[in-house]
Amino acid sequence: MSGITPPQVFLALNDGASYDQWVVGTRKIRDVDLGFPAPTTAIHYTVGYAPLQKDGRTVVKAIDPDRQLELEAKAWPGGTMRIGITVEAVADGCEVSIEEHPLHGPAKVLHNPLLDLVIKMRNVETLRRLETRVRELARTS
Repeated sequence: MSGITPPQVFLALNDGASYDQWVVGTRKIRDVDLGFPAPTTAIHYTVGYAPLQKDGRTVVKAIDPDRQLELEAKAWPGGTMRIGITVEAVADGCEVSIEEHPLHGPAKVLHNPLLDLVIKMRNVETLRRLETRVRELARTS
């Protein structure tokens, strides 16, 4: 993200109430635990469209402020996914990456190269939306 600093990215990552603005598939944030993104706190959300919508939650597993956020998304019956978001300072701004893979449930059993491709495509769009959100926050602060 050219012209963006890691602390600016973490302003967006620390705002659990805005995840539905940039996380692909998240329809609505229902609640955010007090103290988010401290470890064990969670975002509670809804994914999908009626009648195929499901409530889920994403729990913070670890955080290294301005560098890394590790999450576990729980959306049964799909199982759980480990999501790592890394932010690295580079010469002209920062580089943000998302690593995501299934941990438990059917998603882990069915894990294959096609699923990896779908996850990659989703994460490319998620990163594009995150950049838009970060730039919006930078303009208003």
